[in-house]
Amino acid sequence: MFIMKAKTVTNFLRKVSIVALAFASFTTIAQEEEEKKWFDNFSVNGSVDGYYRYNIGAPNKANDDGSFVAPGTSFVNQSGFALGMANVILGYEGEKVGFVADLVFGQRGEDAVFNSDGSAQIVNQLYAYWNVSEKVKLTIGNFNTYLGYEVISPTGNFNYSTSYMFSYGPFSHTGLKADFALSEKWSAMVAVMNPTDYTENNPFDTYIFGAQVGYSVDNGSAFLNFRYGNEGEPGEVGPTFQADLTTGWDLTEDFYLGINGTYLSTEPQEDGDASGFYGVALYPQYKTSEKFTLGLRGEYFAEFEGGVGALTTDAEGEGSVFAATLTGSYDIGNLTLKPELRLDSTSEDTFPDNDGEATKSLSSFVLGAIYKF
Repeated sequence: MFIMKAKTVTNFLRKVSIVALAFASFTTIAQEEEEKKWFDNFSVNGSVDGYYRYNIGAPNKANDDGSFVAPGTSFVNQSGFALGMANVILGYEGEKVGFVADLVFGQRGEDAVFNSDGSAQIVNQLYAYWNVSEKVKLTIGNFNTYLGYEVISPTGNFNYSTSYMFSYGPFSHTGLKADFALSEKWSAMVAVMNPTDYTENNPFDTYIFGAQVGYSVDNGSAFLNFRYGNEGEPGEVGPTFQADLTTGWDLTEDFYLGINGTYLSTEPQEDGDASGFYGVALYPQYKTSEKFTLGLRGEYFAEFEGGVGALTTDAEGEGSVFAATLTGSYDIGNLTLKPELRLDSTSEDTFPDNDGEATKSLSSFVLGAIYKF
């Protein structure tokens, strides 16, 4: 009799416990669903940066036109203490759709969106996307380029100054692109876009076609990129073709190696040879501690048949440069300091020295400061 009562009480307590546990779980889920607000899918992040730049053995005062002696690359070209940019990125990530509004203010931002006017002068990226399925994503609007190793935002680069290949490749595109996840490791992308860097509208009624094939695993990735099309008024400029390889690998826990190679050519409208440039850069980086990493960018860049105006060229329109940039990266919370030594050595006399004589080399020091939020 006692045993029967004990079993009855035990079964009753077990049932009560199960009901209580189920009620508690339901209450927790309901609270979580109730606590999740419509604005929880929104995000705000960005950065601010500035720098100090000094030429070694070359003038640091402004030229008559307001420019400074500096490498022929984008950004970080002012002497003394100078502004980079303030970058605010607003985003919404829904289950199927979302958008990004990436706004920039300051010198670096103005240089990045140079083909825009009015209010669009502050728009670095502005696009919406639709996750059609787990394997297909469509994006329409203005987005930063998929070509090359470096990007506009200093938070995405190891070196604070930028390379020649980045500076004379595209910065941004406006158009429609489709990304495909072919497998866990392989991806692809195709796009139709306005002429390069015409992000606000299309003044020429010509279009650029882009494509990418990517391979990604845990310790690195490689992307083969293409673009082709008429970058200006038909009849005034021929089609441009660019092929670009970007890859980077963690060779050890502390050592990383990135590689970028590119080739660009523009066909002439009349008889003659195509003009353009080609280059290759290595990006070895070694992490010495949790807070400090040392990296080198060694870049060779050459123009042919007049190129794109990046370098002083000879009578045949050819010129080249080797640029070595040694950068340290020291993290203090969300603030990163980047001291940098850079040497640009060209095939033709390009830079003035302190006596006003043209020379083939320029040495410079930069200290960049980047705060990311």
